[in-house]
Order: sequence, then structure tokens, then C-alpha cells
Amino acid sequence: MRKIQRALISVYDKTNLLEIANALAQRGVEILSTGGTARHLRDAGIEILDVSDYTGFPEMLDGRVKTLHPKIHGGLLANWDNAEHNAQAEAHGITSIDMVICNLYPFEATVAKPDVTLPEAIENIDIGGPTMIRAAAKNYRHVAVLTEANQYPQIIADLDANDGCLSEERRFELAKEAFAHTSQYDTAIAAYLAHIDSQPDEFATDLTLHFKKERTLRYGENPHQRAAFYKTETSPGACAAWANQLSGQPLSFNNLLDLEAALEIVKDFEAPACAIIKHNNPCGLATADNLQDAFTNALECDRTSAFGSIVGLNRKVTIQTANIIREAANAGVKIDAIVAPSYTDKALRALSRVKRRPILEAGSLSAAEPGSQIRNITGGVLVQDPDVHDLNADDLEVATSRAPTEAEIESLLFAWKACKHVKSNCILLANGTQSVGIGAGQMSRVDAAIIAIRKADEKAKGAVLASDAYFPFPDGVEIAGEAGISAIIQPGGSVNDAPVIATADAYGMAMVLTGVRHFRH
Repeated sequence: MRKIQRALISVYDKTNLLEIANALAQRGVEILSTGGTARHLRDAGIEILDVSDYTGFPEMLDGRVKTLHPKIHGGLLANWDNAEHNAQAEAHGITSIDMVICNLYPFEATVAKPDVTLPEAIENIDIGGPTMIRAAAKNYRHVAVLTEANQYPQIIADLDANDGCLSEERRFELAKEAFAHTSQYDTAIAAYLAHIDSQPDEFATDLTLHFKKERTLRYGENPHQRAAFYKTETSPGACAAWANQLSGQPLSFNNLLDLEAALEIVKDFEAPACAIIKHNNPCGLATADNLQDAFTNALECDRTSAFGSIVGLNRKVTIQTANIIREAANAGVKIDAIVAPSYTDKALRALSRVKRRPILEAGSLSAAEPGSQIRNITGGVLVQDPDVHDLNADDLEVATSRAPTEAEIESLLFAWKACKHVKSNCILLANGTQSVGIGAGQMSRVDAAIIAIRKADEKAKGAVLASDAYFPFPDGVEIAGEAGISAIIQPGGSVNDAPVIATADAYGMAMVLTGVRHFRH
């Protein structure tokens, strides 16, 4: 056990700082401090010694140099079990510093501002703080280093239980957290600077990722798999990872994946939209004049598959929508979780009657452009731009003798936007702006078409069809024609485009080409 006799406190985030500072002061610990932290402590009646008085050297260069001094770093780095270190420290008037409480300038929050300038970002790169933290963490056998406000209660409890001392085991745990803290900070700086003056099509030469553990999950995709949930240090905008859970049981591994899928789909639509997700695929999707109709229409696509589903909505949920969802549940449709931008009080009370069902509030969906997508493979990661390609009626190339009607174009554009969220190979059928049949994740496109048409049943007649990639052979189009599909949207580009288009003409279908593929692996 090592007794804490002198502590250096220099923080940007002063959350709960007075609690630990008072605990130290009451034990007679000498407190060194600087700048705004020193004023904050003095204003609270806590006696402190300015670092400049301790070192005999003033703060300078607009505060860039405050703690970078041998009396500070000698006190942090000295091995007090080493006689030579003790002799050198005594010769130069260096005394031990047993605790450092330090957190850093808010670099990530600063660069997250849309109008941040490079000089502003540079000024928020902390130098003295990380230097002190790393020095203290390196010398954890003699120094305790605190970098987060949530550490304070445990340290206060330890000091109370051990007559002002901290165990080496505790100091080692704090050191590990400190190095993780500075590593994440440096990663954020490197990532920001790497994109300055870079070309839009360039990816970083070195990729360092940092996520903070939110919690351990009960299990992963299956009960025999361990799992944990990590998230970014700052919110990237509306997303499942940062959504506020308002009620229900803790989220599972699969819940989080499906909630993310649901939210990303409904973000894509300007009109009121509902996505019903099962195993990371929509089993129903619709837009309408209001959320309750969007939900009802999405559910009509495949009520059977909607059992045990996740519902995503892109508008504030009112009591009218909540009642429609409850009616579906009373009719046997089990909904495992719901995510939306917000809820009225009445809607939340109504939906929360199912105590175990998680209800998540994502906030405004008008978020910043999505960042790069990253996926793990064994021994590496893959990075790509998100699939944000959009098109309108003017972008469509009519390939058949018959051009689509205005109503068909509206439905084709809806189906095209929807199909990019379905696992490949994907065939999606729609009537208006409502999916009526979805064939997802098939190894052959013709099988995906068969499944979508079977699920649509009689609703396939007069529906439009979206294919996320080209038809390699005419068979899928022939099946669509036999089912009464009226129009098709697909990328085109197959060596068999001519017979594929001819088959559409033979059935009187309109076919438009996008020139863009929407694979989703």
C-alpha cells in the first residue's frame, strides 16, 4: 500500500471533481493545480498550491507550458525504492507526486463540429495532460492516475478503507485505463489529421480503431457465444448504438444488429416510413402519408415472418401509431423491439406496457453523412464507402418497348431504394410504396424471384419488381412475367441483357436500367 500525500489535479471535465478533491483535502493531501482547475477548487474553499509556485516557473505561451517541468515529471517518474533516484531528487528539490487526476481537452467534440477550423482543432490537442498521464501510468507502483470521473467513487472508498493508501493492484488497473485513454486520444488526432488535404477517394494508410466497452451482453448470436457491446467515444448521429433506451429489457447482440438495420432503412426515406426487420432483412417496408398507415402496409407484406421482429420508424410515434402496433401485437404479431426518433408521452406509456420489449429513441434522423463502413475478416478488416447512391426518374434508362407509367416509376424508385437494404441476392416486389414480397439472401436470383412472388401471392399481379443486380439469364424475368409483374428495375450490364429485355417485352412489362448495383453481403 502506498499513502497518497501529494496530488496534482488538472482537468478539463470537472464533473464530480469536488467530491474527490474534498476527500483528499480532508486527509491532509497537498493538492497542486493549474489554471481553471485551480480556480474551481479555490472557489469551493479547497486549499491548493499553484504548479507555478511549486516549480518556481510561470505558465507561459498562452498556457501551452504549465506542467512540463522537471519538478513535476521528476516527482511522477522517480522510483522511490531506488537510492540513486532519491539522491538526485533531493539534490534538485524534487518531491513525490503520488496521484494525478487529469482528463484532456475535448479534441473529438471539437472536430465533430461541422464548422471547425484546423487552427481550432490544433489548439485542442492537449500536450501536458497526456504527458503527465503517461508518466504517472508508467510509474504506477508509486503513482495513482485517474482519467475518468466514474473512477472517483471507488478511489474515495479505497482511501477510506485503507487509511489514505491505495494498493498496487488498484494503481495497476488505473494505469491500464490511463494508457487506453491516451491511446484513444492520439487515435482521434491521427484520424482527423489524416483526412486534412486528403483526396476524397483516398483511404488512410494506417487504420486505428477505438471503441469503449458499453457492457457485456448475455450472449452473442447464440447462447454458447460470449459477446460484448462497444461503441464510439462520441455519437456519430442517429444510430442504434447511441439510441436512448426508454424501457424494456437489456438489448441482445441480435437486437442491436436488427435495430441498426431498421434505423438505417427508414433514414433513407423522406415520407413517413416503417421497416419491419427479421434476421437483419426487412420482411416488410412501406411509406405512407402517416406512420400508422406505413406500419400497417409494411406488416401486410409478410405477417408470418414479422413474428419476433424489430420495428423501425422515421417519425415521432404518436398514440395513434402506438395503438396500431398494439392491435397487431394483440392479433399475434410479436414485436421484440421498436426504434424511432421520439415518442409522445401517451405513445411511450402504451408501448411500454410490454415490460420486456425495448423501446429506443434515436433522436433526429437528419444526421451527418454516414462514415466509412468497416467489416471484420479473420486477420484484417474491409473498409468501404456507404451505399448512399440515389437516383430519380431522369436517371432511368428505359430498355423495353413500353415505358413505365408515372405510377410505376414512383413504385420502381421506392422498390429500388428498398432493395439495397436486403441481403443479396435480392428480389423485392412493391405496389405503390409498399413492399408486397421479398426474396432475400438467395444463392441464385431466380430462387429469390420465386420466393418473393410466392410471398406476394395474388399481390404480385400488377406489382413492380426490383433486382439488386442484373439478371444473368431470362428465367427470373420469365417467372415475373408469368406472375403478372408490370415493371422491372435492375442495373443491367449482363452479357444476356438482350434476351432478358426481349423476355420483358414478350410479357408486356416495362423495364428500366439503373447502371448501378446494390449488392449487400
